[in-house]
Amino acid sequence: MRSRGRMETSMGNRALGGDGESPPHSGGQVGRFSSDAERIASFGRAIDALKRDVEARVGADDVAHIRGVRAVSIALEVAGRGLIHFSLEPVSFGLGVAALSIHKALELMEIGHSALHGAYDRLPGAEAFWADTFCWRAPIDEESWREAHNIRHHQYTNVAGRDPDLDFGGLRLSRRVRYRSLHALQPVSNLATWLNFSMAIGLHVTGLLDVYFGRNEPLQLRDRSARSVARAHARFLRKAGAYTAREYVLFPALAGPFFWKVLLGNLLSDVVRDLYAGATIYCGHVGATDFPADTRARGRAQFYVAQIEATCNIDVPPLVSVLSGALDRQIEHHLFPRLPPNRLREIAPRVREICREHGVPYREETWPRRLRTVLRILTSLRHDDSECSEREPPRRGGHSGCPAEWSRDPSRALGVL
Repeated sequence: MRSRGRMETSMGNRALGGDGESPPHSGGQVGRFSSDAERIASFGRAIDALKRDVEARVGADDVAHIRGVRAVSIALEVAGRGLIHFSLEPVSFGLGVAALSIHKALELMEIGHSALHGAYDRLPGAEAFWADTFCWRAPIDEESWREAHNIRHHQYTNVAGRDPDLDFGGLRLSRRVRYRSLHALQPVSNLATWLNFSMAIGLHVTGLLDVYFGRNEPLQLRDRSARSVARAHARFLRKAGAYTAREYVLFPALAGPFFWKVLLGNLLSDVVRDLYAGATIYCGHVGATDFPADTRARGRAQFYVAQIEATCNIDVPPLVSVLSGALDRQIEHHLFPRLPPNRLREIAPRVREICREHGVPYREETWPRRLRTVLRILTSLRHDDSECSEREPPRRGGHSGCPAEWSRDPSRALGVL
């Protein structure tokens, strides 16, 4: 694991002209730049130009896409619940579970994740998907998620001590996270959370994992005051309570003496959705470059490169990508988090080409290979081999040339998103 960390740091240096050796540019056009600074500035301009181009085309087609996905999702829910409710044998019951699982996956990722990023804000005809009023059909509080994910995670992706997703309660997703005895349970503890991943996310973004599994300095809560803790519980219970009552009380009760069958079907559909979501989301960041706490980017271009180095794409078929909410396109998502998922899939070849032309590493692997890598890393992180930011001297010239001052003003950083 230590050798992997050194390798990735070196790769980051090469990409942006840090202290490492010159990058292998794989036949790109990097030689036309007189310096690394010019190369990275050109890269930033190319990404900005792509952003302007694709944002100018967001409109009616994107609204039609998300409304079509919602229509399919509702149809799958009706079919799934009907099959589970009235099934008399395992085949129709299994088909019902499958349909309901797909519905829940679509609502969690392609619809919910995109809507809460503001992908459809102010688009006529997409009012049901505007972030400020969107109701997520998942046990996750919307306001808490926007604060934890849109602001903290996307602003400080894979920066130790700043990105709360590196230190997920009792889970350790980076060597820069200080080792604790709970981490010895990995990867079993990681996989266990996948069985109820959406509920775990709800606990995480509201700050309850800070309360019960966190360190002295909470990553999600502002403080450990009674008021903050009470608010975290209220936010979590508002969504998790309503979701649990609907899935495990209301619908089973409607089945009368066959309540157990509906209860089992709803539980299995939740597990399938959550296993799928966990296996997708973990592949996006675990094992990609992570950064010490003092890492800052000078300007938007270096911020873009840091986002690319901290993410990894997985190569999946188009229908699987829809079920993933385009989170298989993590690189594009972190460059343009407010783009609709269909646009992320559309621009991926252009982003890949821009990276190639500028010598910026673009990580992409098959899903099985990436998942094996992730599980191997999670297993290695059960050992006390910390490279915590507290124990590590400040790096200068490390990681992609993003060592210098990343703005401490959140409004400036958010302006990049």
